Amino acid sequence: MQISIIKENDKNEQRVASTPESIKLLKRFGAEVLLEESAGDFSGYDDESYRSMGAIITNRKECLNADICLCVRIPSKQDINEMKSGSMLVGILNPYQNKDYFEQLNKSKITSCCMELIPRISRAQSMDVLSSQANLAGYKAVIDAAEKFGKAFPMMMTAAGRVNPAKVMVLGVGVAGLQAIATAKRLGAVVSATDVRIATKEQVESLGAKFIMVEDEESKNSETSTGYAKEMSEEYKKKQAQLISETLSKQDIVICTALIPGKKAPILVTEKMIGSMDKGSVVVDLAVESGGNCPLSKVGEIVNYKGVLILGYANVPGRVAKDASSLYAKNIINFLSIMINKEEKKINIDWSDEIIKSVVLTHEGNVRLEQFK
Repeated sequence: MQISIIKENDKNEQRVASTPESIKLLKRFGAEVLLEESAGDFSGYDDESYRSMGAIITNRKECLNADICLCVRIPSKQDINEMKSGSMLVGILNPYQNKDYFEQLNKSKITSCCMELIPRISRAQSMDVLSSQANLAGYKAVIDAAEKFGKAFPMMMTAAGRVNPAKVMVLGVGVAGLQAIATAKRLGAVVSATDVRIATKEQVESLGAKFIMVEDEESKNSETSTGYAKEMSEEYKKKQAQLISETLSKQDIVICTALIPGKKAPILVTEKMIGSMDKGSVVVDLAVESGGNCPLSKVGEIVNYKGVLILGYANVPGRVAKDASSLYAKNIINFLSIMINKEEKKINIDWSDEIIKSVVLTHEGNVRLEQFK
């Protein structure tokens, strides 16, 4: 059995699907491990570091012909066409936006596994790619904001006078939001946060931040069975917009993290709200690649709107590529441990496993997940 790691060809992708450290773990599956030449360069891992762990450095064609191909983002249709029939592709395949790939995956009889669909259950925590990457994104969002903000974060007492602490508001209290709160607090900011899920209140307050929320009957049932926020009614959105508008004008930095799986990100920060903020304020839109929580944000750009900077960096976890790759590689290893029979050294799919049923998108020429049929 061969397991390969291919080089990412997306211009915004700095991560790699395996680190030198994880090569040893892949080999424990009884596999020969192939790495496309220079696949780890952007993450700070050179070919020699992989070779020293037992990986075979080769070309893309050889890697695509392996039994299991590991990636971060889905490769091109041409790449999929060159993959061995019946092989497995594991990565963040973004099926909601890549439905045009389904036909090619089925034609090549590829077993495609979408790591972002790992269910949020206790047994799958070590495989949860969204959480591991969002954690880094929340951290990096605050660091990016601090770098662009023209003032200090903590309160400082000096002989020349006092420097007031920065005021930070976090919109959306998932994994990214919680890490943003924690990072901003560590830097000395005064932090507040909002979410549609009342269950997040205790988490926010445990980190020393103030929780702000529209509390009504709808908010009592605002969470899906998988732990994500539901899309709220127009009436609730109006109440939420009013609350955010009243709070935003007093903030120095806003971190936007609100996402709805499979749908466009909700608009939380309007042009009018941005206009009410002081010049020099910073907005970081982590949802920009899904449409953005702010209509002014642009993917890969920094927008200056009336003196307020709106950061729309693409692939924020990839901006901390070395750590992001390390965590992602461990998620992959843990997932493969339930997909590979170590004794027989081959892929063994147990369709009764809740994790496998949630993650395998295509298999033997068919789309298996009901939500994508």
